[in-house]
Amino acid sequence: MKSLQDDYSPLGHSDWLYVEKQSIEDFTALDWKSIDLQRQKYIAQVKTEHLLRLLKVSADDASFGYRVNMYRHALQSATMALRDGLSHEDVVVALFHDVGYITSYSNHGEFASVLLGPHISERNHWMLRNHAVFQNFHAHHLAGIDRHEREIWRGHPYFDWTAEFVKLYDQATCDPDYPCEPIETFIPLIESLLGSVASPAPMDTGHAVQGQREG
Repeated sequence: MKSLQDDYSPLGHSDWLYVEKQSIEDFTALDWKSIDLQRQKYIAQVKTEHLLRLLKVSADDASFGYRVNMYRHALQSATMALRDGLSHEDVVVALFHDVGYITSYSNHGEFASVLLGPHISERNHWMLRNHAVFQNFHAHHLAGIDRHEREIWRGHPYFDWTAEFVKLYDQATCDPDYPCEPIETFIPLIESLLGSVASPAPMDTGHAVQGQREG
């Protein structure tokens, strides 16, 4: 005979319990205690793999014109950062800086910033949120943009880092012959980063306005 639980999604651990209630309005304090405990353990267990899935989904994508797709661009960016001796945080940020490029093009920098959340520094939150505008500086013949829009932030503490990141690890990382590290190289770095808390949620201290941009 079919069990009532046959159609349930499997639990993450054999000793975990379902809350057998349809509506959260009916959850008791003990129900919430159980859910919260199991959720914390579950997120810690699967978060790295979930982040990797966001990248891997584009591994076999076609290109829309660049010589490599966005997955290979991410690997090349992170590989170059790693080989240049950047911090583990900076390498992981390089890996994920364009993770939302296809699904959230106009604000993909903020997408990556929110995704990496409290695990990265304010310096990298700011860079991610604004790197698309800094990319425009290198697009000499792209119509409809202000190449020098980034100058509104000249003197900001993270201006130089953002300009450096874009110059070295974004605008010139579409080489189909570059020997990238495999994604497995970065898994320990991701796991280490996710085990740390570097900053609170970033303050809105000036970030890119919407508009046409590369990045």
